[in-house]
Amino acid sequence: MDEPCRLIIACLEKDKFKECFDRWFDELRNYITYRCGDSELATDIVQEAFLRVWKKKISYEGDKTRALLYKMVKELWISEYRKKQVEYKYQLNLKQPLESNETENQLDFNELMTKYENALKMMSEKRRAVFLMSRMEAMTYGDIATRLMISEKAVEKRMRFALKDLRKLLIV
Repeated sequence: MDEPCRLIIACLEKDKFKECFDRWFDELRNYITYRCGDSELATDIVQEAFLRVWKKKISYEGDKTRALLYKMVKELWISEYRKKQVEYKYQLNLKQPLESNETENQLDFNELMTKYENALKMMSEKRRAVFLMSRMEAMTYGDIATRLMISEKAVEKRMRFALKDLRKLLIV
């Protein structure tokens, strides 16, 4: 076959492919979006199907091509679904050993809470009052100053020293 004939055939195939793409892309994407619930994934799957049709140079035959495309996108979706299931199972297996440390984490938490309570007991009454009002009651420095009838600067200073004491006692 000579070169001009090949070019004409290639142009005709390109036009048929474009017609096929324009005609069924949205329909196929809607079909897969309904099945998977993710329009971006559906778009990728349908594009992959059309790419395979183009690479394999499957000729355009109307409804036969449409049926083939439906089968291809369905199979691509099933393949993607299976991959996601394997991924999900793998992630579950990764999480299980972490959950087995729950007892250890609870012990660490209990130890930290004991240290925290001891640190609060060792703090002076003034610092402890300011710290608890700030952290437990979510009061602002202005509100604390009003309630204790002291200046905001005094509240800031007491809070600074309370935090310093906590750091020192909890890190040990």
